[in-house]
Amino acid sequence: MRSDEPGNEALMPSSPPPVPYGPGHYVTLPGVDLWYIDSGGSGTPVVLLHANTGTVTGWQLQIDALSQAGYRAIAFDRRGWGKSRVNAATGPQPGSVADDLEALVQHLNLPRFHLIGIAGGGFVALDYAAWHPERLISMVVAASNGQFHEKEMDEFSRRIAVPGLEDPKLRIYREVGVAYRAADPEGLARFAAMEHSARHPDAPAQPMRTPNTFAKIAQIRLPVLIMTAGADLLAPPALMHAWSRHLPDKRHAHVPDAGHSINWEQPQAFNRLVLQHLKETS
Repeated sequence: MRSDEPGNEALMPSSPPPVPYGPGHYVTLPGVDLWYIDSGGSGTPVVLLHANTGTVTGWQLQIDALSQAGYRAIAFDRRGWGKSRVNAATGPQPGSVADDLEALVQHLNLPRFHLIGIAGGGFVALDYAAWHPERLISMVVAASNGQFHEKEMDEFSRRIAVPGLEDPKLRIYREVGVAYRAADPEGLARFAAMEHSARHPDAPAQPMRTPNTFAKIAQIRLPVLIMTAGADLLAPPALMHAWSRHLPDKRHAHVPDAGHSINWEQPQAFNRLVLQHLKETS
């Protein structure tokens, strides 16, 4: 078990630039023309799964840091998000994100890889890891409630709910922490633009391949880094600790003054903790 405290990284405005990182590619998979970016190279692959409010654009600074550290970074827009296009002629809809990930892994012929999921991407990371643990070296789940089908988690979420916070007009306040909103108005505007256009109109949410449960994640034996954020209103540390205690091999890292979008708000802290985890588990 580990707890890491970043220094003054939180005060440094350094959110991603508005131009997507590197060249992207389309690949036709069952039911979707999937848009993905791949930094290339011969390093160990790291696959990144974006939040429900994001696209591959949200991972730019992570892809850059991973590439510079010698890893092969891969991220894709989920079906119905970003540049990915639903293609009903090639497969049924909406499918699961885990199935789309597996199809991409097979297309790229990836060896064992690290998997990183933030928020909604964390749901998928757990779903995929329970299905294909043999493909993974390790996992990072950040700022995620895990979307568990458990009475305990339903009751926990009801107790911590902030009345009115689900109002769409308040979305930016629940997605991005107050410190970041104060420190980087330009970065906040870019985040809002990404979030506003991330999900296609009327795109259905893809279900889990199988429901996430405590019993399901108890079978995930690979090392998992659980990253929490002190100002996260949607997946606060106490909530993440409530479900992550069921993982057999987990470690914890904490970013004190970050909101739900840790990787965007505090990329230096996020990248440092991720790279440390990858080094320790490779």
